[in-house]
Amino acid sequence: MSTFPPELAGKLIDGKGIARSLTDRVGREVSSFIEQGNTLPGLAVVLVGNDPASEVYVKNKAIQTHRAGMRSFMHMLPQSTSQGELLDLIAQLNANPQIHGILVQLPLPPQIDPVVVTNAIAPHKDVDGLGEVNAGRLSLGIEGIVPCTPLGCLMLLQSVHKDMTGKNAVVIGASSLVGKPMAQLLLKENCTVSIAHIHTRNTRELAREADILVVATGKHGLVRGDWIKPGATVIDVGITRIPTPEGKTRLVGDVAFEEALPIAGHITPVPGGVGPMTIACLLHNTLQAARATQGLGKDDLF
Repeated sequence: MSTFPPELAGKLIDGKGIARSLTDRVGREVSSFIEQGNTLPGLAVVLVGNDPASEVYVKNKAIQTHRAGMRSFMHMLPQSTSQGELLDLIAQLNANPQIHGILVQLPLPPQIDPVVVTNAIAPHKDVDGLGEVNAGRLSLGIEGIVPCTPLGCLMLLQSVHKDMTGKNAVVIGASSLVGKPMAQLLLKENCTVSIAHIHTRNTRELAREADILVVATGKHGLVRGDWIKPGATVIDVGITRIPTPEGKTRLVGDVAFEEALPIAGHITPVPGGVGPMTIACLLHNTLQAARATQGLGKDDLF
């Protein structure tokens, strides 16, 4: 971040720093939870196949889980794993009292239906918040487990805006993983929310009206500088690895960062923005799931 002039560096939303602070707070709450005689919170992460990026991501989750003082259960399954075998494992994890959170890393091999798998996770252990029960609760405004990435985006927005009431918020991307739950969270913050998707005809014009712009399409560089309203807060969820002229690779987001930075009021970098928050929120959700098993309400971590 020090490579930018001060007037531009001050616009960056420090996802790494905010995630580190949240993880530290989770760790302190875990210590207090254990001191009260409760079981050590446990997170089970399941990876099917040997996708290198997923392997790195899963291992990082395990490291951060230990850092927060929680127990990590890793299950690395071969690419040939059948849907039935995976569902049998999930049933075992659902029944294990040492495990408070279960996450199945996506994407899954083609022989496995991710919807069936996600919905097989017990709702009180669905720490990724993607099952139909928690998704329905979020849609209805009922307390449940909120998906990690949208929750992380909300926390980043709250670091800039203490009150989002009445702001125009545009979410580009309508996936069940990010776009739809993000829109629900913004509605809960009293924003006026629009969702753009692949069939939206005036996405650029819609984006230009946004005080808050969240982009989650997986198409790198989609949002150009002239799509952004001057002073808007931009949350870039996308992350794509592209080749460089030097024969190496680099990570980029869905927003053309160099174009957007001078125009936006605040913006997340890629990497170092939303990504770290996703893992920190996974730890947060696991602690909340563990607290719920003891009849304890949510804490005030954010």
